[in-house]
Amino acid sequence: MTIKRSFTNLFRSKTRSLLTVLAIAVGVFAVVLISAAGTTGRKEIGRTLEAMGINSILVQHETSISAANLNDEYIQTISRVSGVSNAMPLLASINQTRLLNESVSSFTWGINSDANAVISLEALHGRLITAGDTASNAMVAVIDEEIAYATYGRSNVVGRTARIMLGGAEYEFEIVGVAKSGISALQSALSGLIPNFVYIPISTMQMLTGRNSYDKIAVVIQNAVATMNPENPYITTDSVITAINEAIVEKRGENSGLIVANLLQQRQGLENILTTVTIVLSLIAGISLLVSGLTVMTTMLVSVGERKREIGIKKSIGAKDFDIAKEFILESLTLSGIGSMIGSALALSIIAVVCKIIGVAFVPDWGSVLLAVTFAVTLGGVFGAYPAIKAARLEPVEALRQG
Repeated sequence: MTIKRSFTNLFRSKTRSLLTVLAIAVGVFAVVLISAAGTTGRKEIGRTLEAMGINSILVQHETSISAANLNDEYIQTISRVSGVSNAMPLLASINQTRLLNESVSSFTWGINSDANAVISLEALHGRLITAGDTASNAMVAVIDEEIAYATYGRSNVVGRTARIMLGGAEYEFEIVGVAKSGISALQSALSGLIPNFVYIPISTMQMLTGRNSYDKIAVVIQNAVATMNPENPYITTDSVITAINEAIVEKRGENSGLIVANLLQQRQGLENILTTVTIVLSLIAGISLLVSGLTVMTTMLVSVGERKREIGIKKSIGAKDFDIAKEFILESLTLSGIGSMIGSALALSIIAVVCKIIGVAFVPDWGSVLLAVTFAVTLGGVFGAYPAIKAARLEPVEALRQG
């Protein structure tokens, strides 16, 4: 009965109640929007980095001049380490790739048939690099879909020719596949600062550049995303890295000139930075919730002033102080609850629409939404407490006289 009465009282001044609800909705909207955007961005960055191969670790030269040449012996040594799921050699070159008469900046990777397990390649059209391509030094290439769009204006360019600059000379490659870009959304956000990717057989790249070694060895750790491997609780990312270092030292000695770069740790660092920024911005947006709380207090104080006669009548026929206070607090909570739901729904809808437009997976953070709503409703109750207490302490005779 009290809840029903609270709703009835709110509609006595529709304009004032509406403005109060909107003030609360704006505060919750800002907090939820920032939180949802941060969560979605963090997930997208993680997916992007994983697609780029930053879900693994790299064994590479510490300096440009190293005592060790990375070769198949190192791959075999690393592959035998407990906890290693896959080890793949890599060669890399920043260059120009030309299709038709258009040249685009590209990052050319020399890979083998294990690339899909290491850098999450997905063929949008055609196929990926195979073991046969590597064995025969085939002049074939898989290009990023961004390159296809930039040159041909469409994604399916399988069978066309790409001319790639390697070692100071330009070579013609048949395009056998177009890879789904793992960095398209991030690349758009960075206005093309991230180069497009081209993939060719690593043996072909070695042949054309006169190399007989590798730049890096990409290593995938079993269940690397998890802190521990469920199948073997003694296998962690750090323990595998230590084991790889020990294997390298055993093979080449302390001064091998090789380091093991933990890209998983760097990825976690980037995600932690984004999390921190999201929290800081959410706290700043939370200031608007405090302003909303003051709006609730002002609204309820005005309501108390307008309803003194009603309060006097209720108290004169037996209503207790608690009953009066409860009625006004419920009105405050109702205003805050309605505003919170409107603000949350609007923020999530906007983020969902934007994500759909730019092609990013929408990842709502329901925990943050619940926290924002709970905080807003609690704040409404706290700021509504003073007007409620003031109404409850009114003497019946004084209330009837002032009313």
